[in-house]
Amino acid sequence: MQNNSYALILAGGSGTRFWPLSRNTRPKQLLDLFGDGTLLRKALDRLQGLIPAERILILTNGMQEEEVRRQAPELPQENIIAEPARRDTAPAIALGIGLIAARCPEANMLVIPSDQLILNDEAFRELAADALSLAGREKALITIGIKPTWPCPSYGYIERGTAIADPQLRHSCYEVQSFREKPDTATATEYLAKGNYSWNAGMFIWNIPHVRTELQQHTPELAGFIDRLAQTENISDFIRDEFPALTPISIDFALMEKAARVLNFEATFDWDDVGSWLSVAKYLQQHDNGNVSNTPVSARDARGNIAYSAQGKHIALLGVENLIVVDTGDSLLVARQSDADAIKHIVSQLPENLV
Repeated sequence: MQNNSYALILAGGSGTRFWPLSRNTRPKQLLDLFGDGTLLRKALDRLQGLIPAERILILTNGMQEEEVRRQAPELPQENIIAEPARRDTAPAIALGIGLIAARCPEANMLVIPSDQLILNDEAFRELAADALSLAGREKALITIGIKPTWPCPSYGYIERGTAIADPQLRHSCYEVQSFREKPDTATATEYLAKGNYSWNAGMFIWNIPHVRTELQQHTPELAGFIDRLAQTENISDFIRDEFPALTPISIDFALMEKAARVLNFEATFDWDDVGSWLSVAKYLQQHDNGNVSNTPVSARDARGNIAYSAQGKHIALLGVENLIVVDTGDSLLVARQSDADAIKHIVSQLPENLV
């Protein structure tokens, strides 16, 4: 168990690529996509033995707050906070920093998304423990990156430099040379060939005093917000009144790309951002001719289809290829797999009760 360490789980995303299963009140992180618990629940379980429940905070939004509280009953009520407005990751993380600073000004802090799939929890805990320990010894912001398995143009990349020498570390850690925005496929292919690039998975570790110093230098607006939050007597009113006024900006732009020193651990655990129905397909039951499903399927002259039923309906596939078929009882999606990323666009055309 990490002494003096806190965790912040970001759980406010919309997840429209998973319609019709995902809705405004139940986005990706609150769905039981694989029949063994939601991604949020998995994130909480992953922290067991690393950080106690009373030092885990979750940031969500008003539409999802009730379900988040239902899925995290072990957390104190005040540890689940609904943002009054969407302001991107930098203001959200600044809110978490301020809340933790008010409780423990010298704490070490782990920031993780709630919507990623990691199967090897023990490997995650071991690496996170190493990073939290290092954060208490080094004046640096720390990232956990993912070893690229293909030249993905949809992720940001972290360029690693020389390894740091620290005999207390159990995992290799490197100086970060630069952050690279989402590249085209040709550039991503070059990154993989060089071998010193990681996918930026949005996982961060730092010491509270040091990250506040960096924010004071690079993002005074957020530093001032944290200072006032850490001293306020009425946290709820403060968040309601001041958080919506913050400038929307990502943590990478606001801080990570400007910080004096950033370090990077490359993950020793498996990782999947589960970004679309195509990602989910890898974890479903495999059938003949490349069809996959979470439910009974009959198929004839059908190949490469993804079939999903929230209610366990039997799905028949006849003479179709490379489709996504998702049934939720009140809605049915039929789409080409090549249009998986475009599912989010049709949501704006749906009746309000189905969003």
